[in-house]
Amino acid sequence: MDFTVDKYCQLLDALLQSQMSFHLRHDVDLLPQHSLRTARLEAQRGISATYYFRVVPESYDEQVIKEIKALGHEIGYHYESLTTCNGNIDQAYLDFCTNLERLRTLAPIQSICMHGSPRSPWDSKDIWKKYDYHTLGVAFEPYLDTDFSQSVYLTDTGRRWDGYRVSVRDKIPGFQEEWESLGLKFHSTDEIIEQLLDSDSPLRKSGKKVLLTTHPQRWNPFGFAYVKEFSMQMIKNVYKRMLVKKKIQDNKQ
Repeated sequence: MDFTVDKYCQLLDALLQSQMSFHLRHDVDLLPQHSLRTARLEAQRGISATYYFRVVPESYDEQVIKEIKALGHEIGYHYESLTTCNGNIDQAYLDFCTNLERLRTLAPIQSICMHGSPRSPWDSKDIWKKYDYHTLGVAFEPYLDTDFSQSVYLTDTGRRWDGYRVSVRDKIPGFQEEWESLGLKFHSTDEIIEQLLDSDSPLRKSGKKVLLTTHPQRWNPFGFAYVKEFSMQMIKNVYKRMLVKKKIQDNKQ
């Protein structure tokens, strides 16, 4: 079964065995205790990842943030200020700064990452069309500062590894087509593991750094939480597919 805790452990072990260069990013959208579980599994294997926390009740848990930091992981800010401020860029910037300083009382935040907010008409990265996050001591925003020509980006958005097809914002236009042409398109976790363990696979031969994003609330032991997450995500995917289709139609008009 896919998206279980055991399957995630298999993925971690395959990444290590492949000896490929990789970086793990986790978007803590919900259920922060799930992220703490993931952080412990990685720390047991000597892996350091980046955990991006939203500053909303369903994500922001000061004790969890402190524990994940103590395990040797990086803490980042998963910002959505343009959405929470209804598209007002100036208010969004002030909101961003306030939340950034709040997080910095718990950890030294040098990395930020946009939260997709698929139901929102606003893209929070647009704040940086007017303001510069580097002046705030922030060094890195993965969507804006990554050299994707040297990397392959894999995300479990949509509870599938090819969910960029129904994703509103968690995708890398232009590069997705290149990766597909190289055979770097995956649907299941097992497909990724298979290529990681095969020295002749397109992934191993690409020489690219693996940038892997997960949402820890999606990974559960089989049971009620697993079935609930699976069911809810299927509903969300239908809705996101409709949003993507509408966006394409609007762009044609």
